Amino acid sequence: MAAEPIMNTYNRLSVAFDHGEGAWLYDTDGNKYLDALSGIAVCGLGHAHPAVTHAISEQASKLIHTSNLYTIPLQQQLAERLTRISGMDNVFFGNSGAEANEAAIKLARRYGHQKGIDLPTVIVMEGSFHGRTMATLSATGNRSAQAGFEPLVGGFVRAPYNDVEAIRNIAANNSNVVAILVEPIQGEGGVVIPADDYLNNLRDICDQNGWLLMLDEVQTGNGRTGEYFAYQHNGILPDVVTTAKGLGNGMPIGACLARGQAADILVPGTHGSTYGGNPLACAAALATVDTIVDENLTERASELCQRILSGFRQQLGDASYIKDIRGKGLMLAIELNEAGSELAVLAKVKGILLNVTGGGRVVRMLPPLIMSDTEADLLVNTLSRLIKIYCADEGADA
Repeated sequence: MAAEPIMNTYNRLSVAFDHGEGAWLYDTDGNKYLDALSGIAVCGLGHAHPAVTHAISEQASKLIHTSNLYTIPLQQQLAERLTRISGMDNVFFGNSGAEANEAAIKLARRYGHQKGIDLPTVIVMEGSFHGRTMATLSATGNRSAQAGFEPLVGGFVRAPYNDVEAIRNIAANNSNVVAILVEPIQGEGGVVIPADDYLNNLRDICDQNGWLLMLDEVQTGNGRTGEYFAYQHNGILPDVVTTAKGLGNGMPIGACLARGQAADILVPGTHGSTYGGNPLACAAALATVDTIVDENLTERASELCQRILSGFRQQLGDASYIKDIRGKGLMLAIELNEAGSELAVLAKVKGILLNVTGGGRVVRMLPPLIMSDTEADLLVNTLSRLIKIYCADEGADA
């Protein structure tokens, strides 16, 4: 019999939280922590945001779930908001980013079969992360995440991230390709930011070959990068875009949006979700989307990015142990020359919540969009000092 009733699927830190407010979390012993991770890019409005709290409370007192066998007015309202913001035509709602990406993969395969391609293939990238269902895990470019779950799902071909020529080479040699699935910024891969014209080039290649451009904006969407969706920095439209995480500010909801010919691929009987887009989740998401838009939090994310990156570069930019300091909006990273996996634990002791990814070398920060300047400065000063001490900078006082 297992020693613990919860399956051992996470290496959890030894802290349990009781409540939160804004950018802060409070543990069961009353200690407070600046949340620079936002539940892994989920709580973009911080904790206990009044608009979201009110929306959930009010809706829960009326109706939580009916099922997609019936019309759900709040789902219709949310779809209208998202299609207007995104430039897409319609939406499928699920419960997570993995489900949204699963819907996109199914859509691409059905698109290929409708074109007479028996083995439709999707190009995915090295270093990517798309989820942990079998199809999204197979699409993910992380061998350690896949190990032990073979046989993986076929129908994917992999290319180096940010390598346009590699995509062109695949186009010239593989007639089964029907789509590209790519993150505008690789989050789990270590906040890897591609060339400014990378998505534009992918859009051109897809147009030339009749492929779907499918963007995984599970992490980059909902204001995180300084636009509502990251592709809006590039002035393009994808054929499919997925999102989740920050969409419900903690309420589970995912969305797969499509336009043009991609919007007509899935029809009754081809896909579904029991809980997807239920009234409670949509009420939370509507409050979240409206707050991001009405309070112009995309612009705030850009402002905070400049403040935080400038602070880190000033305090750490010349250090030999720093490989890079980078970010776009509130996807921020400090890449070390050596592994620093222990920094997440040490930062927690100092009252800062973050994580370390990218093979243990990338300190990743995903702060809430509502973070104040004072809180941003506290993050910079506390973490800079901690990194100096951790990396044995003789000029740092413990």
